[in-house]
Amino acid sequence: MATSLDMGDGGDAKAEMKKKTKAQLAATPMEKLREAALRRGVNGIQSMGRAFRIFDDNGNSMLDYKEFRNGLREFGVQLSPAEMKDIFDSVDIDNSGTIDFDEFILALRPPMSKARKNLIDQAFDKLDKTQDGVVTVEDIERVYDVRQHAKYKSGQWTEKKVLQEFLKTFEIGGVVDSQVTREEFHNYYAGVSASIDTDVYFDLMMRTIWKL
Repeated sequence: MATSLDMGDGGDAKAEMKKKTKAQLAATPMEKLREAALRRGVNGIQSMGRAFRIFDDNGNSMLDYKEFRNGLREFGVQLSPAEMKDIFDSVDIDNSGTIDFDEFILALRPPMSKARKNLIDQAFDKLDKTQDGVVTVEDIERVYDVRQHAKYKSGQWTEKKVLQEFLKTFEIGGVVDSQVTREEFHNYYAGVSASIDTDVYFDLMMRTIWKL
C-alpha cells in the first residue's frame, strides 16, 4: 500500500526535502556561512560584521583564528570546527594566521553579476555628490525625500533623524558615523541581490528607487 509520502503533495514534499538536504551537504563552508548571514535578512552581512568587530580586540581590522571563531559563535552560526577553519584558511591566503576584516566581508558577499554591480555603483555615484567616496547626511538630503517617511509625517522624527536612520541601513561593523562608504553600500545591496532572482527585476528596482 502506498503511503502518503509516495503520492500527491506528500511525495512532492519528500522530494523537495531530499533536494534541499543534498544541496546543504554539497555546500562549501563559506556557502553555509553566507546562507546563515542571509537568513537574517538583507542586513545579515552587516549584522555579522558587527559581531566580528566586537572580537577585534586591538581595533586593527585583522582577526586571528580565535577572534574569528568567537565571532562565529557570537553570531550563532552552527558550523563544525573543521568548517570554521576551512573558511578562515580560504581567506588567509598568505598563511599569516590573520585575516583582513574587509577581505572576509568581501568573500562573504553573495556573487553578483557585473550588471548588478554597475547599478549599485551608479546609485552610489548619484548619492556621492562630492565624489569623495563617502555618502553623508548632506549627500542623502539632496536625493532622499524625508517627507514620505511615516515617522516624519507623524512628528516622531525630525528630518535629520530620518536621514541618520536611513544611513544606518547601510553601515557595517558597528560603526555608526552617519557616513556610508562604497563598500558598505555594496555590502547592503549584496544582501538585497541575493533575494532577487533576475537581473531584470534588480535593474527595475534600483532604477525605480534611485531614479537612475
